Amino acid sequence: MADRSPQRRRLSVPGIGVPDPGQDFAAHPVELFFDLAFVFAFAQLVGRLVDDPTAGGVAEAALLFVMLWLPWSQYTWSANATSGRSRQVQIVFLVATAVSVPMAASVSTAFGAGGPAFGVSLAAIYALGLVLLVLGYDDDSAEFSSAVRYSVPNVITTALVIAGGLVDTPARTILWVIGLLVFLLATIQAGSGQWVVRPGHFAERHALIIIVALGEVIVAIATPVLTGLEEGAGLSGETLASLSAAGVFAGVLWYGYFDRPQPGFERQAATLSGIARGRYARDVYTYIHAPITAGVVLAAAALEEITLHPGEGLPAEFRWMLWIGLGLFLGGIDLAVYRAFRKLAVERYVAALVIGAALLPTLAVSGLTLLITVDAVLLAMLIVEHIRLEQRNLEETVDPVPE
Repeated sequence: MADRSPQRRRLSVPGIGVPDPGQDFAAHPVELFFDLAFVFAFAQLVGRLVDDPTAGGVAEAALLFVMLWLPWSQYTWSANATSGRSRQVQIVFLVATAVSVPMAASVSTAFGAGGPAFGVSLAAIYALGLVLLVLGYDDDSAEFSSAVRYSVPNVITTALVIAGGLVDTPARTILWVIGLLVFLLATIQAGSGQWVVRPGHFAERHALIIIVALGEVIVAIATPVLTGLEEGAGLSGETLASLSAAGVFAGVLWYGYFDRPQPGFERQAATLSGIARGRYARDVYTYIHAPITAGVVLAAAALEEITLHPGEGLPAEFRWMLWIGLGLFLGGIDLAVYRAFRKLAVERYVAALVIGAALLPTLAVSGLTLLITVDAVLLAMLIVEHIRLEQRNLEETVDPVPE
């Protein structure tokens, strides 16, 4: 067996700091810097959704989100194998961040004139991430073999992303979808390989991308403030009420993820090892955190419409966005909980159904009233869930009565 001690570890590229596989670490500041481009990209996605709330517009935004998730997720795996403390890794992240700026800027025009810039820059970022992943392992290790097997088909993904950017729609859409399918097949195949998975780092990186998405809710609710002040109209009572309700909405989503699920996912990962831990990280983080994050972005677009026109009825397109966004967020967390613990968070399913019953009918109700209703349902969900889990924990810790 190869010696994996930090002093004697034979690196694929000298100078890349690769901690011992059993060592966990926090995200390096360069990884947080890399996330800044995705703040910009998510803002562009919200803008697209507000400007084009049709089914076709939402479908295009969904495809773009998954494509953005591709490089972000790749760098999480790559940084998990290596360490941001080495200058070589930092340089790769800095270069990737620089290339991410034109990628993010072209999100709004990715199906038009911005397609070439979006496709080429995204492919370049992804390719750098794959190289970093491969170079982060001993070239005689099982992890290195897994990284190579995973990277080879993703060369096709990279080529399809570039090719899609250089042709017109619908060929662009077709090539990008095929590229994502190749990526999906590669991740499925990767589940049989050995990987270095540091639970704390994985949990922190995905918590940060949730924070980035929640930041878009804050940006969305700031829009009416800027609009009102620029027009010299000030802020009406309805606008102030809608901003408060949107702030509650963001806080409830934060609590619904970070209070119990987020630390629970990390603790469960730490109990696993080998192939089982790699599959867990792929399923809970790479797969399931994508719809959780996307749900927040989709809901943010609906909140922008509500806070811009709080006293008016919420158009059907935005009611669907809010409901589907919440469904992705709540359902995604529930799916991750089931994958991790084989348990169901039934309150979240019930809350999604109740919110759907309130949002989907065509009623003469203002957007502000709907948002307050959604907040109330979500708060009730968290309270009931908390009581149930606390009661269960109490029952599990009480010593049995001796016979």
